[in-house]
Amino acid sequence: MDDAHAPGTPLNRGALADQDFLSATGIAKLVVVDSTGSTNADLLRSVTEEPKSWPDLSVLTAEYQTAARGRLDRRWEAPPLSSVSVSIVLKPANAEGRPLPTQSYSWLSLLAAVALRETLLETAGIPAELKWPNDVLVRGRKIAGILAQLGPMGEGAVPAVILGTGLNVSLSSAELPVPTATSVALEQPRTVDRTVLLKSYLSHFAVLYRSFCNADGDPAAGMAGGPSLHKRVEAVMVTLGKQVKAQLPGDHEIIGHATRLDEYGSLLVVDGAKREHVVTAGDVVHLRPWTPPGQGTEAGAESGYA
Repeated sequence: MDDAHAPGTPLNRGALADQDFLSATGIAKLVVVDSTGSTNADLLRSVTEEPKSWPDLSVLTAEYQTAARGRLDRRWEAPPLSSVSVSIVLKPANAEGRPLPTQSYSWLSLLAAVALRETLLETAGIPAELKWPNDVLVRGRKIAGILAQLGPMGEGAVPAVILGTGLNVSLSSAELPVPTATSVALEQPRTVDRTVLLKSYLSHFAVLYRSFCNADGDPAAGMAGGPSLHKRVEAVMVTLGKQVKAQLPGDHEIIGHATRLDEYGSLLVVDGAKREHVVTAGDVVHLRPWTPPGQGTEAGAESGYA
C-alpha cells in the first residue's frame, strides 16, 4: 500500500444516532465530537462533575484526538479521521441492579479486546489475537489498544469505569507510531468504514458486557450463549505458552513461561526455578517475548491505547 495517507471519511452521525441501533445495544447516550484531547479524560471529568448525565453504556467518540494516552501515561497521536477513538462509561451491575464486585473490573479491558477481535474478524475479515494485558494484534502487529480507568466513587453509587479503545483504521505504514504496529487498511480488509467498525464493536461489546454483568462478573461463567470470558480470552491470547520478560517498577523483572490467567485476569509466569509469579496489568511496565541469550534476539512492542 502507498505510504501516503488516504483521507478518512467522517463518521456517519445519523447511523450512530439511529434509535434501533441504540435500543438493540442498550447504549444510553452516544456523543460524537470533531476533536478533543482524550475521550477518556473527557469522560472521567464528566462522570465526576455530572454523574447522572452519563449513565451505564454512555459513549463518547472523536474524529480526532490530540492528546490520547495509554497505559502508564504513554502518549500517541494519529491523523484526523484515521482511527476509531471511543470511550465508554461503565457502571457494572447485574439485572437486579446489584453492583459487580470491583475485583471483576480487571476483566473489562479483556472483554473489550475480545469484542474488538470479533469485530475485526466478522466485519473486516481480519484475523486478530490478544496480547496481554491490553493489546489487539493482527499477524503479530499491534492494531489496537485498550485502557480502562477507574472513575470516582460516588456516595452509594457504583464506581464507574471509563473504557477507552483506539483502533488504527486508515493509517499508512509511514504514519504508524512504531514499526511493530499495523492498521485495518494495511491488512487487506473487507471494509475500512469507521462507522461500520464502530457500530460492530459497540454491538459486540454490549452483548458480552451485559452477559458478564448478569453473571455477577464471574469470568468462569458461560456467557452470551458460549464459553466463559476466561476461556475466550485464553483461547486467543498469543502471550500464553511463550517465554516472556515482564519488566516491573523499580527495574525488577521476571523471566519465565507465561502459563495462564488467574481468576482476576493477571498473568501467571513460571520462572526457571519453577516458582510461579503473578503479574498484574497495573504493575507491569513492559511485557515482551524473551529468547535465551545466543538463541536469537528479543522483540516486542509496548502496550498502550493504540
